[in-house]
Amino acid sequence: MANQKILEELHVFDIAEEGKGVARHEDLVVFIEKAIPGDVVDAAVYKKKKKFAEAKIHALKVFSEDRQDPFCTHFGVCGGCKWQHMSYTAQLKYKQKSVSDALQRLGGIDVSGVEDILPSSETSYYRNKLEYTFSNKRWLTDEDIASGLDKEMNALGFHVPLRFDKILDIEHCYLQADPSNTIRNSIRDFALEHHISFYDLRAHEGALRNLIIRTSSTGEIMVIVVFAYPEEGQIELLMSYVEKTFPQITSLLYIVNQKKNDTIFDQEVNVYRGEPFIFEEMEGLKFRIGPKSFYQTNSLQAYELYKITRDFAGLSGNELVYDLYTGTGTIANFVARSTKEVVGVEYVPSAIEDAKINSQINNIHNTKFYAGDMKDVLNADFIAEHGKPDVVITDPPRAGMHADVVARLVEMEADKIVYVSCNAATQARDLALLTDKYDVVRIKPVDMFPHTQHVENVVLLKLKK
Repeated sequence: MANQKILEELHVFDIAEEGKGVARHEDLVVFIEKAIPGDVVDAAVYKKKKKFAEAKIHALKVFSEDRQDPFCTHFGVCGGCKWQHMSYTAQLKYKQKSVSDALQRLGGIDVSGVEDILPSSETSYYRNKLEYTFSNKRWLTDEDIASGLDKEMNALGFHVPLRFDKILDIEHCYLQADPSNTIRNSIRDFALEHHISFYDLRAHEGALRNLIIRTSSTGEIMVIVVFAYPEEGQIELLMSYVEKTFPQITSLLYIVNQKKNDTIFDQEVNVYRGEPFIFEEMEGLKFRIGPKSFYQTNSLQAYELYKITRDFAGLSGNELVYDLYTGTGTIANFVARSTKEVVGVEYVPSAIEDAKINSQINNIHNTKFYAGDMKDVLNADFIAEHGKPDVVITDPPRAGMHADVVARLVEMEADKIVYVSCNAATQARDLALLTDKYDVVRIKPVDMFPHTQHVENVVLLKLKK
């Protein structure tokens, strides 16, 4: 940092979207990596624009009372869990603040009545799905180089931030419960021992590409090994090892993906042993999860999120509900017992097939599901055919709702809209377009992802009388 400008005695007063601390130096806003509110730091600037700068901690002068030691040895290099150095109580406070700030600043929403954020009951081992990457370009830490561990260049782990071709080899991840770590490490060690090549992300060659592990609250485990260019016999060699070593795996699958990108949605899935799916369970309802299915990655907290959604909807059993961006129909099926009928719409056709299956296996007969682009499907003819909804539940992706969809909601005039969002900024934008006709009456943030800046938010809107 010898050539970098040092800004001294900066008081960190907030935390930004990317998990960086926020301070001021004269009229410059400074974003500081790994700094948290309450810290006083000397900061080394590595990027400067007219109104802001990005910096790293040069010296930590005063420790914030919210600062704690991160529990993961990969913290700071791995791109996940960026808030491990901040107490969970503080994390919740700043997540709640981020929701309120976004709704007020971007949507003009009165946030005086925002309800307390719902904490996650589990703050480690809470994810039900992780995806790892095999690479022959391991990211070398300073410790690796200093200790001479820079000879082995194969890795199985996560992408280093801003480096698509560099993979951090993960020894223990605190995001998914065992046997996840044991399975990953065993597969890596077996592949190294038997000289099965790891993928080269630049040259697009090598046998092993990705490893996906899914677990469920029912105790079932799905493992998907993604190969790229395996030599003859290597698939059988590795898959038979995994089958024998981990008999508790209920769905053992593999894919051969020779495309340039990692997505598996257009790839054929081969069943090596067991079923091509696992089950998640919630209030006695079973949800079938396939290798390509979307399901909220924090199972326990997803249940809490859906209960809040149902509570906000205030269903009596007589309502027609539209569930927009229904995904695999989890919310639709979850609320179906409390409604007259639920109509779900989703862009991804395979997700809609999952939604229909989930209704069938739970003997739910009052749901209908349709696939297509929301702004095209949700038109006057569709509403005339299915009826004007009493309640709309909408859970769009991070980009929020298309302006045409918001306009259609304004036209439909459902009595209530329950808006579930993983991005308060785009939610605020959409709410601003709805508030001519609707009052925002309840706001409840929900923490789904401890140690990250991400937060879900549920808003109840009621039609103005």
